[in-house]
Amino acid sequence: MENTSTIRNWAKDDQPREKLIARGAHSLSNSELLAILIHNGTPNRSALHIAKEVLKLGNDNLNELGKHTIADFTKIKGIGEAKAVAISAALELGRRRHAGVLLQRPLLNTSKQIGEYLRTRLKDLLREVFAVIFLNQSNVAIHFEVVSEGGITGTVADPRVILKKALEKNAVGIILAHNHPSGNLSPSKADEFLTQKIREAAKFLDIRVMDHIIVGDEGYYSFADEGLFG
Repeated sequence: MENTSTIRNWAKDDQPREKLIARGAHSLSNSELLAILIHNGTPNRSALHIAKEVLKLGNDNLNELGKHTIADFTKIKGIGEAKAVAISAALELGRRRHAGVLLQRPLLNTSKQIGEYLRTRLKDLLREVFAVIFLNQSNVAIHFEVVSEGGITGTVADPRVILKKALEKNAVGIILAHNHPSGNLSPSKADEFLTQKIREAAKFLDIRVMDHIIVGDEGYYSFADEGLFG
């Protein structure tokens, strides 16, 4: 019986790589693009069949698939660590490309713009992180950085680290952000205390804290919009 598990043994018209070269990446389905990354199948299943099983992890939704870990991918027969790493890297590149487009907007003037960008960067993370967007005088984003990482239930950010980085980047404004993996967007008392602490310290350096955004799967919470920056 002929081994059809590898892409090179498929009929030329059915080979995802050949199809991509001839027609462009846009012509391929999600499973075909994944099959290119997987490359080899097993004796009984083609790379395309395995790719379809990978997609089922995320209910055929790439946003949901992006929440899965390397360990999740390797549970699928035919996906070893190397293939799982390639899939994770490809999903992260897609996430960063989307986020990069949003960050290239000339101005970040509304919580909706900021929330959209931050959700792209942070919503799929399984652990809580604290991040900062650094802005110039025109509210143009000049840098984004995760400044601390915590556990599933929380993280702690050091105001000194944040303001030191703001000075290094010549930023005159900053937007604070963190994610709530639980999905609950309401700020805790600790969130409010930390925000106020950073705002007070930033005043001495003439750095404006423009907002603090909490992001989750379903949306975002803006301290400024909710009147907590009064």
